[in-house]
Amino acid sequence: MLFRSGDGHTSSIAMFTAIIATVGALFGYMGGATQANAGLYKNNAAIKKTEASNQWNYYQAKSSKQNLSELAMELTPAKKEFYQDEIKRYKGEKAEIKAAAEKLEAESKHWDEQSDEQMHQHHRWAQATTVLQVAIAMAAIALLSRKKWLEYVMYGAGAIGVVVGGLAAFHI
Repeated sequence: MLFRSGDGHTSSIAMFTAIIATVGALFGYMGGATQANAGLYKNNAAIKKTEASNQWNYYQAKSSKQNLSELAMELTPAKKEFYQDEIKRYKGEKAEIKAAAEKLEAESKHWDEQSDEQMHQHHRWAQATTVLQVAIAMAAIALLSRKKWLEYVMYGAGAIGVVVGGLAAFHI
């Protein structure tokens, strides 16, 4: 009979399997959460990049207007003072637009870095979950075969899975 009362071997493997399955479920949840976060952060990066692109287009439009004012100033000397004021205004506006565009680009870069970090964590959680699944499979084989060395493999795989999960938890 496989499950005799008092069979420490069977009980310890069953307890190990239950614990590792629970830890694996938690790791799986964290893997999914970090993957979702990575997608959200990448979306935020794309939005900021688009906003920065819009600002650079606006900057280019102001540059074109400034260039036209510079040309008009040369062509109509009677309105030189008016066009000088226009050129000065466009230069000031361009400086503000440039600062806004650069800020948006920095925000986009920040969101990209956050996304990359989340994906790294996701991979760690996925690695940990996979190793724990291997440990659970080894537990089943150890129970069926009654091979002590498979039990050691099972415990070793479980320990490695927990360590890799710890690396994910500590962002390593």
